[in-house]
Amino acid sequence: MTRIDFYILADAAPRSRALFACRLADKAYRMKHPIYIHTASEQHAAHMDDLLWTFNQGSFLPHALSHQVIAANTPPIVIGYSNELPTGIQTNTTVLINMASDVPLFFSHFERVAEIIDQSPEQKQIGRERYRFYRDRGYELQSHNIAASSEATV
Repeated sequence: MTRIDFYILADAAPRSRALFACRLADKAYRMKHPIYIHTASEQHAAHMDDLLWTFNQGSFLPHALSHQVIAANTPPIVIGYSNELPTGIQTNTTVLINMASDVPLFFSHFERVAEIIDQSPEQKQIGRERYRFYRDRGYELQSHNIAASSEATV
């Protein structure tokens, strides 16, 4: 059964969630876990694509936007925004990092789901709703309080 991890950030800075998602993807990549980052829109996906190139000068995270992926050569990190899981992702991806406001219908295809919540009132409300969604369906839930300078845990 899919394990759901909620990462509760200590601040509400606009870029906190996206930067933490990059740190989480970096850690999961180093642990050899294939990753799918689900975003709310094509614009958000492009932003995550740019951020994965620039968030840390010392790291390289091989990634691609889902519409650029060739099934035979899927990179370790794929970023998308569709309501359907892109071709080639379903069978080989371990971690879903959900950056969208809703729970993607395909979340149960993954071993792990990461939900990142900051301290903004909107995100806290969205986080509560997602927590109830998963809990009411019997999923294993873990919560992690993340200090501003903490390392991502997978």
